[in-house]
Amino acid sequence: MLSSCRAVNRFAAGPSSSTFVRSYAVSVKSPREWPGKIAVDEQRVFGERKTFLYNQLTRLIGRGAAQDHARQPLLFLRHKNFRANAMSRLRKEVTTAALPIVLTNSGAPKPSPKDLFSLMDQPPPLEALPQLNVVRTSIFGVALRNYAEFEEKETAMRIASLAGEGGGGGLAVLSLPSLDPQMLSAILRALNRVAPKKKKEDAKDAKGKGAEDDGHIPGRRQKRVRPMLDPELTLLGALIEGRVFGVEGVKDVSNLPSLDTLRAQIVGLLSSPSVQLAMILGEASGGRLARTLEGLKKGLEETQGSSEESTAPW
Repeated sequence: MLSSCRAVNRFAAGPSSSTFVRSYAVSVKSPREWPGKIAVDEQRVFGERKTFLYNQLTRLIGRGAAQDHARQPLLFLRHKNFRANAMSRLRKEVTTAALPIVLTNSGAPKPSPKDLFSLMDQPPPLEALPQLNVVRTSIFGVALRNYAEFEEKETAMRIASLAGEGGGGGLAVLSLPSLDPQMLSAILRALNRVAPKKKKEDAKDAKGKGAEDDGHIPGRRQKRVRPMLDPELTLLGALIEGRVFGVEGVKDVSNLPSLDTLRAQIVGLLSSPSVQLAMILGEASGGRLARTLEGLKKGLEETQGSSEESTAPW
């Protein structure tokens, strides 16, 4: 099977309450060959929708695993309890966080927060902005398996293992236009704003909730209250420069300086020996070196004269 779905019933307060959890796993294993049936993916005929999704995911993986300067980082996210309005807010927050950095890199002045609303009416091209894609794990596994650029399928297996983590929920892939640590850090902060981590409830709050439950009138049916499910978003890892990173690795990459700063540091390291050599040659061309050697000569003569006086017989 290309993906697996597991349903688990968890009883929290009693036999009348249960939670249905769906969790998916991405598999890159070759399909089982049955006698008399075609099992090769190239010879199978898919419908229009599956063909479109397969080509879309193949292009997405190709942008993340390209071997040239067009390589784009891919962030793998696990989303849960996300409705249409929450997903729209997530896309807007990601675009708003990346837009000032995109405009700064293009040479335009950094806009103020008030100007962002007018810029959203005429945003830059889609290729210059991060793109969020909600993917199906089954077709994503087929695209990983059939992508020929991965050597020995090791990278594909690591991505499949990474995408299968995080428990229940769907899978989303966030593609960045280029490797920019500043943009990556801003996007990570935007993800935390949209779906902050839940804090553990204190014991006092738990007792207060129990007291409210005990305040109902016996013999009457309790009013059914639909639980409010908060959206949950978990960062699973990323594919950056052809390498698979975990959560801590992604955070380390986001803390790196910008590419311009790294280039300036490399130029400084390479040019420092030549600058020192030029200073030495400049000093040697004048009379400073001659004075230094003359002083060294006098010091050696004085040392030799004092040693001869100490060894002379009385």
